[in-house]
Amino acid sequence: MSKSFTLADARREFWKHPSPWMIGATLVAAVVARIAVGDFQPTDAGVPLVMVALFPFLEWIVHVFILHWRPKRFGPFTLDPLLAREHRAHHRDPRTVALIFIPWKALLWVLPLTLGVALLAFPRLGMGLTFLVCIAAFGLAYEWTHYLIHTDYKPRTRLYRAIWRNHRQHHFKNERYWFTVTSSGTADRVLGTYPDPSKVENSPTVKNLHAEHVSAAGR
Repeated sequence: MSKSFTLADARREFWKHPSPWMIGATLVAAVVARIAVGDFQPTDAGVPLVMVALFPFLEWIVHVFILHWRPKRFGPFTLDPLLAREHRAHHRDPRTVALIFIPWKALLWVLPLTLGVALLAFPRLGMGLTFLVCIAAFGLAYEWTHYLIHTDYKPRTRLYRAIWRNHRQHHFKNERYWFTVTSSGTADRVLGTYPDPSKVENSPTVKNLHAEHVSAAGR
């Protein structure tokens, strides 16, 4: 009888990939900087609360408009960003571990952009660093949750089972629904992409996103 896949197995594999280390290093640096700057005020407590409410919608927006981007032709050129290409590959083979994670090449610009938002978009440096700590923590949680869903680790709690089922329906039933990853359809319920699975047909393109469009763009 084969040994079951455990959380310890998952952790060992998780830390073999670059994006958790890149996001984790950002989190550690952000925590150190936040402590060094000080200036803790009551408004800092509002940042994580707002982010808990908004993060599922950020996941939904990124998933729908960036990861599921349809390649667009402009004359002889095709606009087809790295994140969209990698995500299509992830749908083709959801069990390939390297394709589960945010591409490290994308993080080379995503992390500096996030740092820029933290430094420039808030009224206080301390508040901006609080945001940076939160977004890095949420990003690491996203990578871990997404990775774990695609492993052989079996859900053991009601909450994780709901999250697991939600994302796997997106990959194995119909790619037009169930776009959230770290929560059980929170933004999907609000934005109309959380149908009754029993009433949704299996999609023929769930593993080949935009099949006709991509084929035409490649001609």
